[in-house]
Amino acid sequence: MTTVAATYTDWYIGLGLAFFIIVVVVIIVAFLLTMAARISDQAGQAGAGVDTVRAQTTSLSDGVDRINDSGVRILHSARALRKVAVGK
Repeated sequence: MTTVAATYTDWYIGLGLAFFIIVVVVIIVAFLLTMAARISDQAGQAGAGVDTVRAQTTSLSDGVDRINDSGVRILHSARALRKVAVGK
């Protein structure tokens, strides 16, 4: 009869360990889901930030062309002034 009692004891130990392992796995999965939700929120905020930056940079497309034109005119004026100053 002691063999049967030992077998049940082993079952109880095994079930206890299985329960403990399942609890640990549930805690880990809950932690991972919480972190995934935080990452999702941050990704949404980053996407909104990218949209804002894109809107701001596309509004500058005409301004960049004007700045380049002004720079070219300034360069031509500087070359003309150098020719007058040097005499060539």
